[in-house]
Amino acid sequence: MSKKVLLLHGWGGSNFPHWQSWLAGEIAKEYGKVSFFSFSDFENPNLDIWMGELIKELEEFKPDIVICHSLATTLWFHLCNTQEVQSIETLYLVAPPSLTTYIPELATFFPLSLPQNLYAKEALLIASTNDPYMSEDEAKRLQKKLNIPMEILENAGHINGDSGYGEWPWIKEELKKKL
Repeated sequence: MSKKVLLLHGWGGSNFPHWQSWLAGEIAKEYGKVSFFSFSDFENPNLDIWMGELIKELEEFKPDIVICHSLATTLWFHLCNTQEVQSIETLYLVAPPSLTTYIPELATFFPLSLPQNLYAKEALLIASTNDPYMSEDEAKRLQKKLNIPMEILENAGHINGDSGYGEWPWIKEELKKKL
């Protein structure tokens, strides 16, 4: 595993038993290069602060693969909308929230426009049939607008620890194809 993988969490973080914490451990077990990055104040995120932290991590870690969960997908869209980003090989957008989400703690992130460029050679959108933050129909519209492939998981909720995604062997196998 010579490629660098950056895991970006959403609102509330991705601590155990979330699949991102599990995946970070799985990558590290195989001597992979992984950054399980933690944004500051992830219970009350601020777009400007998170953007600065993301830019710094991208410059320092120089990932080949970025895996965004939830609010991190929104952050990635903002990053792509506001500045040129060093292109990565692969981008995973897992369980993005609706582009028009209204939650007071997340007010600095919404609304937002889709970027014209995701700064990734390839990207995959991963959504659920019953995500409380984005309907399956909205996910399909997002996929068409982004013009990238999509994987839809049946009854996976928000694809997090609360919906049974602690260990997630599928994402590990998917990632192995890229490493």
